[in-house]
Amino acid sequence: MKRINREHKVRNFHQAKWDEPIIFELSNKGERGILVPEAEGEIVKAVGDGVSKIPESMKRESLPNLPEINQKRVLMHYLRLSQETLGADLNIEIGQGTCTMKYNPKINEYIARMPEMTELHPLQDESTVQGILEIMYKTDLCMREISGMDQFSFQPGGGSHAILTMASIVRKYHREYGEEEQRDEIITTVYSHPSDAAAPATKGYKIITIMPDREGYPDYEAFKNAVSERTAAFFVANPEDTGVFNPRIKEFTDLVRKAGGLNCYDQANANGLLGVTRAKEAGFDMCFFNLHKTFSTPHGCGGPGGGALGVVKELIDYLPKPIIGLKDGKYFLDYDLDKSIEKVRLFNGVPQTVLKAYAWIMSLGAEGLYEAAKVAVLNNNYLFKKLLEHKGVDAPYIRGKQRIEQVRYTLEKLTEDTGITTGDIARRVMDFGMHYWTSHHPYYVPEPITLEPTETPSKEDLDEYISTLHHIFDEAYEKPEIIKNAPHRSTIHQVDESSFDDPEKWAPTWRVYLKKTKKD
Repeated sequence: MKRINREHKVRNFHQAKWDEPIIFELSNKGERGILVPEAEGEIVKAVGDGVSKIPESMKRESLPNLPEINQKRVLMHYLRLSQETLGADLNIEIGQGTCTMKYNPKINEYIARMPEMTELHPLQDESTVQGILEIMYKTDLCMREISGMDQFSFQPGGGSHAILTMASIVRKYHREYGEEEQRDEIITTVYSHPSDAAAPATKGYKIITIMPDREGYPDYEAFKNAVSERTAAFFVANPEDTGVFNPRIKEFTDLVRKAGGLNCYDQANANGLLGVTRAKEAGFDMCFFNLHKTFSTPHGCGGPGGGALGVVKELIDYLPKPIIGLKDGKYFLDYDLDKSIEKVRLFNGVPQTVLKAYAWIMSLGAEGLYEAAKVAVLNNNYLFKKLLEHKGVDAPYIRGKQRIEQVRYTLEKLTEDTGITTGDIARRVMDFGMHYWTSHHPYYVPEPITLEPTETPSKEDLDEYISTLHHIFDEAYEKPEIIKNAPHRSTIHQVDESSFDDPEKWAPTWRVYLKKTKKD
């Protein structure tokens, strides 16, 4: 990859491309990467052959179908795949709006991989894991200070799981007061994350979705009319996924509270709010943070995530068991929660994820968290101003006002002028070693782009990203055929998406693939 061209500020990028099979296709029968040693004599004496101790119902009828490949070829295979992958540590990662793809300090990765962490077992006696229990307990205290909540659980595996957990608490709470059948409605907003509707729906709730008013805020009058004795809870993200913050949020939560419902805050991405606003003062009874967004743990290719769920003191008893307590100088797992929804996960979250979040919080301190939020908002609004200088780009709502940590833009005019869609642009961006995200489906903002720079990129990085998008937008007007046929310099060309909506063509595993293609 060459250094940036200073005249045009557009990088001359060429992605490494390997015609690399999947690892099962590289398998050679009998080839080995490691020889497992035979058990020592004393072990054999102690446990016998081992097989006789396994219940018949648990014994395999055939050997597992695993790839057989030597160490050198394994290394080459995965290094080649890594060269064909873009990511937050490789490119200027601004394009994954709502996901907060920030820099994750590598020292935090190091401490999370120390043997003291990797060799932990969730069934160890509490006396042998006092260190990690202390870290989880103190992370809870940090989260309380940041949010105003009174107790946190780290059981949920991520944001959507935390929303489902909040919905479970809502149902159990109203059941305790004999109103479970009566309160069967959840109110959310169209620009909150789709899981704020989807997760409560899986619990059987009817979902009422509030559309925006002219300015892009949740319509207050529509919301007021929706609140009733049937309201179980209000689920909302603020700022919403447009980057618009609702300054009247306390009026909304007051209406729900007065009607007997609960207020549940989706703070998966609180990157622009740290040290600025808190869930408690906004009238919320519950909130959650995604540790792999706001608190830099990181995403890890979809996992391990962490949905840190906090509640006010009146709801502590409803949290999943156990929470972590401190008594007589000893940390312990507290199962004494009379109204608990029980477990939402087999064990108590991912300790390595909590450790990384704790390290990040403690390295920054209160002033550093506030500084990170300010820089994230500054970066976002600089990007916002510069992108709107192009004639093909716009952003609906709150004209003349700043956004918080992200923006959902629209390329509607560019599409009308040139026929180039946001999907076309997304493929062309890959030719410059970057990417951007469009939006959740369906598109309520026409031809959307959703960008979030976070506090990570420098002004130089932002300028490069802006110049690249402006360059591509100009191509849409001057050389649209280049975009229509993109990507040109990525690992793949355009893919046939016709099978995406046909479950009969899906092959999530190698075994399913072989079955559907009738290969031996």
